[in-house]
Amino acid sequence: MPIVVTGATGHLGRLTVEALLRRGTPATDIIATGRDIARIKDLADRGVTVRRADFAEGDGLAEAFAGADRLLLISASVPVGERFANHRRVIDAAASAGVSLVVYTSTTHADTATTVIGATHGETERYLRDRGIPNVLLRNGWYLENYLGLLPQILDNGTVVGAAGEGRISAASRADYAEAAAVVLSTEGHTGAVYELGGDESFTLTELAAAISAAAGRKVSYADLPVNDLARALAAAGLPGDLAEVLADADRGMSRGEMYTDSGHLRRLIGRPPVTLAQTLAAALEG
Repeated sequence: MPIVVTGATGHLGRLTVEALLRRGTPATDIIATGRDIARIKDLADRGVTVRRADFAEGDGLAEAFAGADRLLLISASVPVGERFANHRRVIDAAASAGVSLVVYTSTTHADTATTVIGATHGETERYLRDRGIPNVLLRNGWYLENYLGLLPQILDNGTVVGAAGEGRISAASRADYAEAAAVVLSTEGHTGAVYELGGDESFTLTELAAAISAAAGRKVSYADLPVNDLARALAAAGLPGDLAEVLADADRGMSRGEMYTDSGHLRRLIGRPPVTLAQTLAAALEG
């Protein structure tokens, strides 16, 4: 049952390959793909098949997926406006290669989400359905790691800045999302499933600030801004303008509950409670 993991040169893809190996999938049954395969040479050294695949290049994708039974389509790390075209090329190539199941990393409530990010995922989900390829939708929530990268700045300023109001966020770690993907790829009974994935313990950004305060032993508060003001603040901090607007828009979605789920799907798939915010902060601050 050869399995293709796209985006294996990125964080989630690499973690998924490692999770598959831990779960007993033979290295020879895993095909790891990415744009720069030099970054995954170590996987090839361990027996994993490594192939170059660039979502922006339709030619060669079907060849990269040849011989695979299942494929994990990790959403492209490209500007949001280019995502669907990239995903469409991968789905078409998977169909041409005879892949029998596509597992797609979407976002929570992609069918109803109002955010720019949600719209691109929803479009990909519809295309998968219209192409008639058996699929599984892994609607991943926000990554806890999205906040870890901001910790030094948050601690320096004593402020978490956002536009999510008191919207609840069901974030989880990349490793837990990767474990869920590995379970779906390596076991039966998931075809047609839609999994709304997130941590068991949701939090608001006010509660995030309080959790950082408790973990770091210093006062951190939450400053809730209008969406446009947050976009300007992110751009002033050095983010490209388009990305700043997309992230501010994601906070707007959070304020509407679009990153919240109480489904319990992640816990059930991985067979244990997901890593919590408090555990993640403690580990980050110890390091």
